Amino acid sequence: MLNHYRNKSMTLATAILLTMALSACGSTNNAASNDAAGNNTAGGNAAAEAAESTTGAGGNAGAAEAGATNAASNATKSDEPLVVYLNDFDEIIKPMFEEATGYKLELVTGNGAELASRIEAEKGNPHWDVLWMDSMPMIDQLGKNGQLLENWTPSNQDGLTDFAKGLIPASGAYYPTGAHAASVIVYNTKAYDAASAPKTWQELADAKFKDAVGMADPAVAAPAYPFVAWFFQSQGTEAAQGYFDSLMKNGLRVYPKNPNVAKALTGGEIKAAALQESNAYTLKAKGEPVDVIWPAEGAPASVRVAAIQKETKHADAAQAFVEFLLDPKTQQALIDQGEESYFEPSAQGVKAKADRAAEAKLVVAEAAWAGEHEGEIKQWFADQAVK
Repeated sequence: MLNHYRNKSMTLATAILLTMALSACGSTNNAASNDAAGNNTAGGNAAAEAAESTTGAGGNAGAAEAGATNAASNATKSDEPLVVYLNDFDEIIKPMFEEATGYKLELVTGNGAELASRIEAEKGNPHWDVLWMDSMPMIDQLGKNGQLLENWTPSNQDGLTDFAKGLIPASGAYYPTGAHAASVIVYNTKAYDAASAPKTWQELADAKFKDAVGMADPAVAAPAYPFVAWFFQSQGTEAAQGYFDSLMKNGLRVYPKNPNVAKALTGGEIKAAALQESNAYTLKAKGEPVDVIWPAEGAPASVRVAAIQKETKHADAAQAFVEFLLDPKTQQALIDQGEESYFEPSAQGVKAKADRAAEAKLVVAEAAWAGEHEGEIKQWFADQAVK
């Protein structure tokens, strides 16, 4: 086992304990709430687009009536903000939603492990109204534990793609707002050309790529767990353990988060990586010496979902927020102006980034399975780290 991975063992073990706690019943409370977002100009411009609506016949009288109705509606809205926990898009979603709806937002941001820890700590007294994260397995477990609002259907659900509809649980506990590759294969073009670069997941374990490959830590980076979970579900536990064990014996370097992997790749510390697609395409757009490969067998997806806390006191605002996220105009604005803009939208009629591969194939570990096995899979990685 690499020293690089061994040094991550304490972080990994801590995150596993939190994951196991989320999957079990019990309660722990106390956590402070903070607001991690503010207005920004780009978000304001996007809000104008997302807030557009069409009006039918009726002329000025109809417009005046609609304006009066909206004004009355806004006047009755609570002055208390809707508290949303999220791990991306905090730079844009607050001004977009507030301008479009009149509701106020308070955002709490962090990486996947940080937010999971916070959610577990607040289990007996949740401070959040809505979760919007690319942590579908963890959120699925929250639903199984009775912490999410169920049997509610957004008014625009029918406008979702077939792929997205297939990810909605029967309980309606959460709704997908998009999916991205938790990892694609990315290589440094100074080290390899198109012919010599790894093209399949299995190739990353080849001896010719010894000490050359990196990936993000499944216990820290939200997209990294869905990446490894797909191997465990699709190949079976024994085969998946064998695969990742072969990577580690081949010198796999594990970094806390995807931006750390990206930095190592462009800096020459590694030559190839399993890297989140948004990071990969951002590097390429900046002119870094990298290229992206979508393996023919597919890229394991990290699905971003929105879920409402069962006991929220702001149900109207929470439901409005989820419907806002499912709106094609909102998703187009996130793609056009958001920082994590490379993803497959869940709403019909939304155009993905032009430079995102047309042949992009996403595969998804079943949320319930991945959630139920999250603790044991992360524990296995922790055990490898201390060997």
